[in-house]
Amino acid sequence: MQHTLKMNPLKYSDLEDFVSCYNPDDRHNRSETWNEEYPEGRFCRFTYEEIIARDKTSLDIFLLRDKSLAYLDNLPDPDILANEIIENIEAVLESFREIVITLNGNGE
Repeated sequence: MQHTLKMNPLKYSDLEDFVSCYNPDDRHNRSETWNEEYPEGRFCRFTYEEIIARDKTSLDIFLLRDKSLAYLDNLPDPDILANEIIENIEAVLESFREIVITLNGNGE
């Protein structure tokens, strides 16, 4: 899922499946939705050994990949990508402005 602050902001409903699987009230009874029989599931756990055994150990573990981006022919047009980048930069700047206002009380 691709989220942007303005066009497609992340909402609680986007996280409901994760919260359900994570089961914060009873972590010993968490349920995974990904397995080899159901590779489209979104959540599974990894042991320390599984993570450390990965080539170039990283916590960037992708179960789902955006299949539409697997081939360069499927990438959005450059103008769409450029507009998304501008949108993201503007949203970050706005967030920083809000932080400055909060810290300084006046935004200067």
